[in-house]
Amino acid sequence: MSQEDVDRLRAAYEAYNRRGVEAVFELIDPDFEAETAPELSAEPDVYRGYEGIRRYFSSFEEVMEGIRFEPEEFIDAGDRIVVPFRLSAIGRGTGIRVEQRAFGVWTMRNGKAVGLKTYADRAQALEAAVFTSRTALG
Repeated sequence: MSQEDVDRLRAAYEAYNRRGVEAVFELIDPDFEAETAPELSAEPDVYRGYEGIRRYFSSFEEVMEGIRFEPEEFIDAGDRIVVPFRLSAIGRGTGIRVEQRAFGVWTMRNGKAVGLKTYADRAQALEAAVFTSRTALG
């Protein structure tokens, strides 16, 4: 993975935290696909394209506000980038602050994010990134 890809991914996290979901579209491929793990979501699903991303955030924003994604590090895993991150938000109506740690395995192509799969476990994320990289190599 190139340093430019890491920088673009870092910029996507910063853009979301400053300006919301629409701000990340310039850094994400229109055919982007994200998959949430059942351990991390009440409604695990696969979200495709910009509309899928909007659908994910819309359902999340119905019940939460002050949503932030804080990456802890960017781990080069061949043709993938593993990003341990903390998701924090405040419940609408309850005011209860929630925090969740997760691990994103990002796929970058031609300077844009084309895929993201989240994991609840660091070892699983690293294994998936390395396995996927090996499989892609043949």
